[in-house]
Amino acid sequence: MEITTVAILGGTGFIGRHLCHRLAAEGYRVRVATRDRERAKEELILLPTVQVEDLDVHDAAQLTRFVDGTDALVNLVGVLHDARGSRGFRAAHVDLAEKAIAACRSAGVTRLLHMSALGADPSAKSAYLASKGEAEQAVRSSGLAWTVFRPSVVFGRGDSFLNLFAKTLRLFPVLPLACPDARFQPVFVEDVAAAFARSLPDPGSIGRAYDLCGPRAYRLRELVEYVASLTGRPRPIIGLNDAASYAQAFAMEVPPFRQLLGALGLLMTRDNYYSMQVESVCRDPFPFDIEPTALEAVAPVYLGERTPRSRYELFRRRRNGES
Repeated sequence: MEITTVAILGGTGFIGRHLCHRLAAEGYRVRVATRDRERAKEELILLPTVQVEDLDVHDAAQLTRFVDGTDALVNLVGVLHDARGSRGFRAAHVDLAEKAIAACRSAGVTRLLHMSALGADPSAKSAYLASKGEAEQAVRSSGLAWTVFRPSVVFGRGDSFLNLFAKTLRLFPVLPLACPDARFQPVFVEDVAAAFARSLPDPGSIGRAYDLCGPRAYRLRELVEYVASLTGRPRPIIGLNDAASYAQAFAMEVPPFRQLLGALGLLMTRDNYYSMQVESVCRDPFPFDIEPTALEAVAPVYLGERTPRSRYELFRRRRNGES
């Protein structure tokens, strides 16, 4: 079946925006669901083949109407923090996945691409990973032509991973670092978008789950030190042991701290602590013959923008007419 029109849930998010641009560039017509059309104005509404629709994705009737007439649905929705215990994770991951499957069945849409996460497991101690695992199970048993993607942490301009460290280093003279030996294999957002786009028309990807990682694994301490060097903010980093890491996460959940740190985008919860006990690394090569992009090839461009060297490079590129 030829795919020409794609519906996307989570299309206004970090990964979603990149995927929308890629699909539009490849000639697809794209529908994006959002509760806040203003949020999509700058980057998506001006794309000629992208249609942004106001929608409550948790309303079954609205979701079915949104999917109707498309050839495939991409579900990118995910949350990292849950203000409602585990209920928010369940609503965003499990309940929405089930509603998306039901909408596809009602509208006669057979192709479903679903974003999961490395380490997703219904039996995981982390509610985030457990809910992602339950959502995967629902997708796998849906009877649809599904493909699942399980990325490690995703980096790129505007990410909430490396930029989080940059913000933390800017605010604090000394950094007590929880879980300093947690392992990640960061993957570039453009590579993630490319994997989704290449799988969409590929019948060989149906019924398969792909782990997505960059070319190198790092310990958390290494990543923070690297961000510090790029941003010109060297800081003493105090690696916390397991008990102290848990205590830090617990303290951050105390209401006054949670509100303040949440507003700053610096919140770490006990569920994040549990997630970091599971290595976020890949054992298989990147799929679809895509050569994954090294962190070191991209991060200096957007993390080092305020350093004298980066300002010089920006001036040089503009002078030479480079983008």
